[in-house]
Amino acid sequence: MTSGTLLDRCRMLRFVPTFISSCFTSPCTVREIRKLMGASRNTISVPPFHLKFLNGVCRLPRRNFKWAALTGAMAGLAIVLGACSETTGSVATPVQPPDDYRLRHPIAVQEANHSIVLFVGHARGGLSANQRADVFGLARSWVAEATGAIVIDVPADTANARAAESAVHEARGLLEAGGVPANAIKLHRYTPDDPRTLATVRLSYPKMTAVAGPCGEWPEDLGPSIKDPTYFENRSYYNFGCAYQRNMAAMVANPSDLVQPRPETPAYTARRTEGFEKYRKGTSTATNYPDGDKAKLSDAGK
Repeated sequence: MTSGTLLDRCRMLRFVPTFISSCFTSPCTVREIRKLMGASRNTISVPPFHLKFLNGVCRLPRRNFKWAALTGAMAGLAIVLGACSETTGSVATPVQPPDDYRLRHPIAVQEANHSIVLFVGHARGGLSANQRADVFGLARSWVAEATGAIVIDVPADTANARAAESAVHEARGLLEAGGVPANAIKLHRYTPDDPRTLATVRLSYPKMTAVAGPCGEWPEDLGPSIKDPTYFENRSYYNFGCAYQRNMAAMVANPSDLVQPRPETPAYTARRTEGFEKYRKGTSTATNYPDGDKAKLSDAGK
């Protein structure tokens, strides 16, 4: 390489803000450029994020040790300043389910449908004796707990459509006789999706219902697992108490009893008056049971 060509390259380096990496330029070329430019005591600043130059720093002669030390100090300062940066985000921690099964599987009160199904054949109209009892019982329960009208689903364009119409006519009469107003009975005609299935007559109405669950969910293993660090904290498993809550919700007659108590019934005035009269006369207020001595053991063997 001639000295003229080398000088031309040095002039270009004065106007182009770049750096020379030792990975691509030999140490001899670097020394020649430094001698020609008169920068033997100057340093070339290298961006700290370019880490490939570290492989070439070890191959530089001793006279470039100051340049390598300065560059390493700049890189270390950048790392320290980056570590001191403040972050405003919070670390998300997994939320543990409550330990109390009543909070983990709460009983909720919501509106749901109560319904009965009437199976009607194609060659018989009307209702059977058991079906009449079901419809009349539905009418009495509607008076006590319903929150809406009774909807009767009637099949249409089926083999038992005519028999279903006759059954619905009789069912309407039973509902009205049981206390359901005529304007609280709605008809809804439907056609089953599968013609092979038996089209039934369904009577339903909305009411308040207590529900809980679903049960049978096992998000964690019952035994020790590396995925469950809280196993040794003696906590109950997730599904514990769910079946009890679900059965309690199904057995309660009035869902409002889960929220508030019922009002007190009036006192039995006749029995209370009799007790007061005995107290005024000074006699015993206890009740005499004439058959109380019949349960005594016989003393004939004594």
